Amino acid sequence: MAGIFKAYDIRGIYGDTLTGEIVYGIGRALATFLGCRTAVVGRDMRPHSGELFEAMSGGLAVQGCDVVDLGLCSTPMLYFGTGKLGAEAGVMITASHNPGEWNGLKLTRADAVPISGATGIRDIERIFNEGTFDAAAAAPGALTRHDILPDYITHVAEGARLERPVRIAADMANAMGVVESKALQASLSIDSLYDELDGTFPNHEANPLNHRTLAALRDKVREGQYDFGVAFDGDADRAGFVDENGEIIAMDVITALIAQDILRHEKGVIYYDLRSSWAVKEIIEENGGTPMMSRVGHAFIKQQMRDSKAIFAGELSGHYYFRDNYYTESSAMAVLSVANIVSCSDLSLSQIVKPLKRYHSSGEINSEVEDTDAVLKKLKGLYENGRLIELDGVTIEFDDWWFNVRPSNTEPLIRLNLEARTARLMQEKRDEVLAAIRGS
Repeated sequence: MAGIFKAYDIRGIYGDTLTGEIVYGIGRALATFLGCRTAVVGRDMRPHSGELFEAMSGGLAVQGCDVVDLGLCSTPMLYFGTGKLGAEAGVMITASHNPGEWNGLKLTRADAVPISGATGIRDIERIFNEGTFDAAAAAPGALTRHDILPDYITHVAEGARLERPVRIAADMANAMGVVESKALQASLSIDSLYDELDGTFPNHEANPLNHRTLAALRDKVREGQYDFGVAFDGDADRAGFVDENGEIIAMDVITALIAQDILRHEKGVIYYDLRSSWAVKEIIEENGGTPMMSRVGHAFIKQQMRDSKAIFAGELSGHYYFRDNYYTESSAMAVLSVANIVSCSDLSLSQIVKPLKRYHSSGEINSEVEDTDAVLKKLKGLYENGRLIELDGVTIEFDDWWFNVRPSNTEPLIRLNLEARTARLMQEKRDEVLAAIRGS
């Protein structure tokens, strides 16, 4: 079953590569690996998530681990519950934005510290494949149920600093945004799209990175009087935003906005994804924060945040991480931060973000290559006069442009992100670097 054990989670097609029997074994392997005596387990709305919960909780319990069932919840709520309840492990049953036939597991240690390929998934895979579980406990672990939503609502609402009412439109995509958004209802007026839970995703893919999925939200915002719109992904650990005109706001711009909101009340370290615009670093500095560049990937970012005691981090994929949510994502907290900014200004959101669009970006461009190491070496030679950063792949900066090239964790691809001070220079350098990558 090597194919289901990924870099950041476990994911497969239900009934084929991921079955109840397999998840039961993974539960045993997780308990063996961690030696945990308490675990919280939550699940999304997919038709088979309930069965996989029974399998996971059974595997944990046979090893003597007590299981706290959080029921239907978002991934941010699972992380919060893991920390709040003092559990030694957390398991979220979800395949995020994947189609309905998929399912999976997101795993954490105590305090919601993620278990990734480098920090445990490979060990769990080995224990599972070899069947080297610890002996079953003399007495199985107990199963209890806990509704984490009231505590999560209180937790999120602590960040409300609204100076006027804010009205938003929210696309739930028939997924866990339905539950995550309950934490916002005491603070914001919310008009919802696709707010009936349905794990077959009858309306569209639950993925705000795919701009086609934002069409209905954009139309709704344009038809009504909304301050902005938000779209959640399948397990609600990511969020995409549109302004009051229905125009899509880049996710690094949202990082800058949230940083502004946080830094009004507390100064400290804020991480930004190395693919983010130079403007993000500048906004953090201008608001009295300490900007730090992070590599891509939630496990890396969360560890960097803990090491630096950072107060916030934003990733270009729409993950927004908060120290006060155990250094994990909270889409609800991100939405509330944007609402805070809007409510404290006489300007609309489109007017607020306009000055943040200081540079011109290529967006992420993928190229298939045979030898990623050779490509990276070639680029370092071609651009040896730039400032080299090797945090994740190769980043090279010049005074008026920069680029990052990094290999995919899961595919034979190289991903290019490039930014420049002018559109013309961006296009010129984009084509130049792509030619070097693709060997033309």
